[in-house]
Amino acid sequence: MTEKERMLKGKIYDPSDEELTTIRLKAHRLCKEYNGLLETDERRDEIIKELGIKGEFFSLLRPIQFDYGCFTTIGKNSFANFNFTCLDCAPVTIGDNVFIGPNVSILTPMHPLRFEDRNLYAKPDGTITDREYSKPIVIGDNCWIAGNVTICGGAVIGEGCVIVAGRVVTGYIPPNTIAAGVPCKVIREITDADLLSNHPELEK
Repeated sequence: MTEKERMLKGKIYDPSDEELTTIRLKAHRLCKEYNGLLETDERRDEIIKELGIKGEFFSLLRPIQFDYGCFTTIGKNSFANFNFTCLDCAPVTIGDNVFIGPNVSILTPMHPLRFEDRNLYAKPDGTITDREYSKPIVIGDNCWIAGNVTICGGAVIGEGCVIVAGRVVTGYIPPNTIAAGVPCKVIREITDADLLSNHPELEK
């Protein structure tokens, strides 16, 4: 099993592996180029394709930062505001019509809890590396992830959810709920009472 295969299967892997390093450095270079372009520059669409991000008809405001890019899928009509970070060492799936606020971080990498296993070490060839593993992240359709939210490896956010600003999501959030707190927990369901038609004061 290659280190890339181990990474995508959630096994301990070596991030200094040549294949992974090549993909990662390419993604970092492309993100840097993307971040230097205005929103009207057509080269941005080409960069997204070169990154290997799966999906179409989505929008990412600069700056962005992907670890790999090619392990991320973004649904149609989804949007990420400024400073979107996606460390996609495991598959990241973002559904259709997802709003992502500024400074949101999607973080699939995990590290061993014991420092003896976590600390950097030198391989026989002198390369400095560490031991990592990763867990996938899923965000369902029609979600709003407000600003400064951190979504950790293994998190699953059901469709139609609202994640309140500044929260940390570590587990499962049921569909059509509002979640807040650190760690993030459901505070209530989203119902028809939340429709704009029931809040005429917002239309005036």
